[in-house]
Amino acid sequence: MEAPKIAVVITCWNYETYVAKAIRSVVSQGCDDCELVVIDDGSTDSSWDVIQSEGVTAYRIENSGQRAAGLYGLERTQAPFVLFLDADDELAPGSLATIISKLDSDVAKLQFSLTRINDRGDVTSAATPLKAFRERDAIADLVLRTGVYTTPPTSGNVFRRDLCEHLREMTYDRAVDGVILFAAPFMGDVVSLSEELGRYRVHGRNISGLGRPVEPASLRGELNRFVQRMSHLRRILAQYGRADELVQPERAYFYLERSFYLAIAEGRRPPIGRLLELLRQLWWEAYPMKTKATVAAFWLLTMVLPNRRARSGLAYRLNGGKRSTLGMIQSLL
Repeated sequence: MEAPKIAVVITCWNYETYVAKAIRSVVSQGCDDCELVVIDDGSTDSSWDVIQSEGVTAYRIENSGQRAAGLYGLERTQAPFVLFLDADDELAPGSLATIISKLDSDVAKLQFSLTRINDRGDVTSAATPLKAFRERDAIADLVLRTGVYTTPPTSGNVFRRDLCEHLREMTYDRAVDGVILFAAPFMGDVVSLSEELGRYRVHGRNISGLGRPVEPASLRGELNRFVQRMSHLRRILAQYGRADELVQPERAYFYLERSFYLAIAEGRRPPIGRLLELLRQLWWEAYPMKTKATVAAFWLLTMVLPNRRARSGLAYRLNGGKRSTLGMIQSLL
């Protein structure tokens, strides 16, 4: 028999309510080119009993975090590509066949859209749209200039196995993707699919923080991880002679924007200098003019409105999903 082409590693910590659905969303596809392994990361609820009842290859380890659990699963699979599926998410029917048809040895990462669902599995909003493309140089240039590019949550990404090796160095973050998202275009092509091939559950316990009010601690954590991730990425890029091309984290648009939002979340008025620098950076971002105008107007309003209103608008701005100019104005006023 030929070796499987993709490994699905489900990492679970206290998701007894959802993990069976995640497992069945993979098994029900009957994909011979897929190997599945489930890692229980020291759950204290009945997750392990639920996992065992599904009759799949599974391991239980001491609680170590998503990254360590993902690496444990990686070491127990052999396929050249890996999808780390969160235990509260699901794959759409037929998604594995579609994904596999787009993979080859030149692909470092594949990404696809995720439909948002709630804790009951009901669709709450359309996926954040992804453009269909296969790129390398353009994405690499964007990472060098900004440190980021548009990418879905963990369950919407497939990584080539050698790219995943960089997770071993990522001791500053318990998440399973992180730096490998941004190292990908320097190691191969990034394939983006516009199809909604998975379901992302928003229920208040997500690592991303979606569905929860904006908290200063969360924003400070994002800033700290960004700085450490950029340092890690710079070390990786040194292998390709491109470390000096990477923007300094404190000058990146993401860092400036999150610092601006942190001031609001902490009840402070952002410095005018930070606003001016943000507006300058926004001008060079590859957003439609309408988006730039809306974001600039939002920033200006948060500078003059009472902090309570500014924080309400910030919660709307950072909650993701389908947003509108009218909705943003209503959240502020």
